[in-house]
Amino acid sequence: MTSGDDELQKLLEATDEQLAAKLGIEIVEYTHDRVVATMPVAGNRQPYGLLHGGANAALAEQAGSIAAALGAGEGRIAVGLELACTHHRAATDGTVTAVATPLHQGRSTATYDIEITDAAGRRTCSARLTCLLRDQPPK
Repeated sequence: MTSGDDELQKLLEATDEQLAAKLGIEIVEYTHDRVVATMPVAGNRQPYGLLHGGANAALAEQAGSIAAALGAGEGRIAVGLELACTHHRAATDGTVTAVATPLHQGRSTATYDIEITDAAGRRTCSARLTCLLRDQPPK
């Protein structure tokens, strides 16, 4: 990251109040062109022992939202407008990794492609996130 924006740094540092912390999501790489996040399967399973689709969606939205915030620029924020996820295969253990890359980076919207893979590198989920980019509200 090249920006010294304190607000963006707060986004990257998950707190107990953020869903990312509860799911164990970690941002492991972030640039304006790519954000990589990981999440453990353990603790994020549905009743059949598979990674919960909602956890996949949260991982995708976290990676895509961070990417959109990086692209939005200082003094601007990104908020999700639409998230679509297609689950291709089950993950039952280990860690899944999301890679968010831009499809469109405009002044008012940004859309990201998010590929989620299992520990063996197999695609488990394809997601697309569109965010609204706006000025940060006054505090």
